[in-house]
Amino acid sequence: MRIDVVGKGIEVTPAIKTYAESKGAKLQKFGRVQQITFTLHKIKADHHDTFDAELVLDVERHDDFVSHCKSDDLYAAIDLVVEKGERQLRDWKDQVKQKH
Repeated sequence: MRIDVVGKGIEVTPAIKTYAESKGAKLQKFGRVQQITFTLHKIKADHHDTFDAELVLDVERHDDFVSHCKSDDLYAAIDLVVEKGERQLRDWKDQVKQKH
């Protein structure tokens, strides 16, 4: 499984990349995940910066799962977007089990 971490308007440091890869590796337990792509955006505001994290899960025999999350902390945004992606995969897996 391949995990990509892309920064838009932000430099992806080794610490950020390692953190995102470790969180993304937990999604392997669902199987059929071929590629995980994190896209991290820095949104500038008047008084403080906000971070937007996007997670794209390329799953075998299914359309890509996409989730977004915004937070004032980049690491919190990564955590939240992984939770959303995990919930999408869990719901999909439950639907597949019910059909069989």
